Amino acid sequence: MIAVTAPTSNIGHQVLELLLDSDASVRVIARDPLRLSPEILARVEVVEGSHGDEKVVDRAFQGVDSVFWLVPPNPTAISVEAAYLDFTQPACRAIKRHSVNRVVGISGLGRGVAKNAGLVSASLAMDDLIASTGVNYRALAMPTFMDNIFRQVGSIKNGGVFFSPVSGDLKLPTCATRDIAAVAAHLLLDRSWTGYDHVPVLGPEDLSFNDMAQVISDVLGTTVRFQQIAFEAFQESLLNQGLSSAMAQGVVDMMMAKNQGLDNAVHRTPQSTTPTHFRQWCEEVLKPAVAR
Repeated sequence: MIAVTAPTSNIGHQVLELLLDSDASVRVIARDPLRLSPEILARVEVVEGSHGDEKVVDRAFQGVDSVFWLVPPNPTAISVEAAYLDFTQPACRAIKRHSVNRVVGISGLGRGVAKNAGLVSASLAMDDLIASTGVNYRALAMPTFMDNIFRQVGSIKNGGVFFSPVSGDLKLPTCATRDIAAVAAHLLLDRSWTGYDHVPVLGPEDLSFNDMAQVISDVLGTTVRFQQIAFEAFQESLLNQGLSSAMAQGVVDMMMAKNQGLDNAVHRTPQSTTPTHFRQWCEEVLKPAVAR
């Protein structure tokens, strides 16, 4: 039995579908099970509630061999530690209580180099917390997702521009969430690995935001440009979106660390290379979204 957290999230629902395609026995933890399709609900066990709730994870992890772990966004958390570590504590107790064998989690790049990287630093501390239970653990170490561009579809469509506080000339790895899901599902179905390790998922190429703007322009057939914004303006926009001051600062600290090369600390290898190129993602995912 495999337990899947956040099964309606961008990554989680893709992990779930891949596991079901492999005929795995799956139990999901869902705040709102009705967000899952009737076809999926007919094929999974459901524990309703939050996977940050002690009683929920205690029920969900009974008889489970492996867990897919993804901390959901909490924009109003009082601290990044509360968002990641406090949220994960009940699951860690349930992992030990029910002798869960393996956990595959979503984390960030920066192991060994991140000093004050906001959300990334918190996710790395979460990894250590999970590993301290003694469970076999694989933390998928992520750069920025291609799919984050979705947040700016309106600006791309209506203004021909997208924004970030990161330098437009800095080449960084980026990956598609469908490739992340494929790596996660493979590890969840593989019962041979042991121990604690980080698994970088780096995509096939390093691109700057200016590179991305050129690719987007080519795919959409219209000029799209990248505009770097000041970190102060970026932080103000996060606060205006309703983030708590602590979480806004956590995002800013993460982006500052990325701007200083955090995501370049791990060199791409054949093992960390995933197949989806940014151009392919734009053609198959972004272009239909802009056309709607």
